[in-house]
Amino acid sequence: MTAALRNYRARMQRVLDHIDQNLDAPLDLETLSRVAAFSKFHFHRQFAATFGLSVHRYVQLARMKRASQRLVSGAGESVTDIAMDAGYDAPDAFARAFRQRFGQTPSSFRKSPDWEPWLAAFGPVENARSKLMQTTYTADDVTIREVPATPVAILEHRGDRAGLPDTIQRFIAWRKAAGLSPETSPTFTVFRSEREPANPDDYAMDLCVGTDRPLGADEAMKAGMIPAGRCAVLRVNGASHNMEPDALYLYREWLPASGEEAGDFPIYCRRHFSPAPEVAQVFAELYLPLK
Repeated sequence: MTAALRNYRARMQRVLDHIDQNLDAPLDLETLSRVAAFSKFHFHRQFAATFGLSVHRYVQLARMKRASQRLVSGAGESVTDIAMDAGYDAPDAFARAFRQRFGQTPSSFRKSPDWEPWLAAFGPVENARSKLMQTTYTADDVTIREVPATPVAILEHRGDRAGLPDTIQRFIAWRKAAGLSPETSPTFTVFRSEREPANPDDYAMDLCVGTDRPLGADEAMKAGMIPAGRCAVLRVNGASHNMEPDALYLYREWLPASGEEAGDFPIYCRRHFSPAPEVAQVFAELYLPLK
């Protein structure tokens, strides 16, 4: 990485840190462009080009993320106070936006938060930060584990990734209706293609939940199996929505140096959802099947 690129990333990192640390302050383009030491006339385009979303959208999501965390961990705070601090003029406007984003009212989320749609909603924020903070792994971060066979219900996504959010929502709705909580029934994602194949229509992913129950009348759901066998396992901390860099580490560095050979099942991950308010405990394990 060149010195100029390191400097550019450091200035953009300052902006993200400033937003996260000053959510109650005005966060307009002029203020943030000064933090980054960029021209205010171009900063919004630079930010969007770097992170894939606008400054306004990032700030909006960051405030909503804090509000959702305060709902489950803030002792005695009213929904009205949390709504005002999130930048909403009235609790009902906050409640509409909250329900649209998470599928729950603020009061319902406070009593029994559903973390899966929460993670999906903040994917753009996680992706933005991951562009500047790539994790460096070593061989010590990988363990080889004997994995038992796990029967699963599968919802396949085939085709352009642009349609993936709709598939995820259908999967969440089905598992809710089936009573398969993320805290009690394991959640897997099987990556059957590259994240960005040359032909977008070749993108393929399976969304899976551990269960051996009959699947009922929904023809979109299929019964399947996460196979037993040896796997190289890499822990990925946080709510990562892009595991391509982590998978590339396993393929490019760990596998050639290990003397192992990849098996006959695609790379997949298991997401772990914390039932406690400390949502930072959410993490994933990336599994590379071995021969």
